[in-house]
Amino acid sequence: MNSKTILIVGAGGFIGGFIARKALEKGYDTWVGVRKSTSRRYLSDSRLHIVEFDYDDTDSIDAVLQSQCPRSGRWDYIIWNLGATKCENYADFNRINCTYLEDFVESLLKLGKAPERFLFMSSLSALGPGDEKNYIPLTDKTIPSPNTRYGVSKIKAETFLDMKANALNWIVFRPTGVYGPHEKDYLMMIKSIDRGFDVGMGYKRQMLTFIYVEDLVDAMFDALEAPAENVIHKKFIISEDRAYTQKEFRDIVKRHLGKKTVVPVKLPMWIVLVVSALMEKMAVAKGKTSTLNRDKFKIMKQRNWTCDITGAVNAFGFVPRWNLDKGMEETIKAYLAEKQQKKKS
Repeated sequence: MNSKTILIVGAGGFIGGFIARKALEKGYDTWVGVRKSTSRRYLSDSRLHIVEFDYDDTDSIDAVLQSQCPRSGRWDYIIWNLGATKCENYADFNRINCTYLEDFVESLLKLGKAPERFLFMSSLSALGPGDEKNYIPLTDKTIPSPNTRYGVSKIKAETFLDMKANALNWIVFRPTGVYGPHEKDYLMMIKSIDRGFDVGMGYKRQMLTFIYVEDLVDAMFDALEAPAENVIHKKFIISEDRAYTQKEFRDIVKRHLGKKTVVPVKLPMWIVLVVSALMEKMAVAKGKTSTLNRDKFKIMKQRNWTCDITGAVNAFGFVPRWNLDKGMEETIKAYLAEKQQKKKS
């Protein structure tokens, strides 16, 4: 049995369930931080310690940290996986992606419960658009210039951690697009191709990068367990070590779906922008969030997502085991199984 303890904050979602499962597989004594209203669909293992947080109440955070910590008084590792990728406005992005982190870390430090390692899940969007002329890859040394509300909230959170470098042993991950079974955004693209259409935007070449969820989770634990001098107070891009065109993505998905014909549809940027703005306004009027919005438009508009992962390779031996073909095979298996189950019910 691994003697290490770990707290996964934001464990209720797609990635969080995979992190919790991996922690248990590795023998960690595992706590999962969730809201009271969070689904426990992927957190059903009886070995998990469920910890409920109210991130809007700092006094409540203090109380929970005091009462729920391991006997040692602190967790050895904390993975901060809490975040929002779509919100009604920047204030919500800032509150969920930055303020919650700030309040939680301040509580840890005030109570003397700073962990041995604190891994923060940021995003490649924190860096902003890449070079779209020569398609030079984004690197760990790229100067951040985010152009989305989501990206700004992530770089603001990173800046807060920079300021706490003397008190907290943080590590920052900037993953590219994460996919796998149960993920929702790429599922929309899979469903579209399953219907026979692959809808893209713009006519300029776009290079896409991906990371399969299990490769991302393996990288988390490799970084947590790496020599301190290799990872502490460092930021890493996490991606498969190659990029794909839209056609390559479509062909891989089409093959695993068993589709003979898929029609590629290219929409002008201005049409996608208009539709994104309308869907965002309609969602706001209903008090909801829309997957397609102006922030998402800027992300989809970006032409160069090519990544250099040398930093992670050198620091903790990161080697993606799942290329897009293999990862999509597993993702689509899960999609087809769920589709078949819905037909039966």
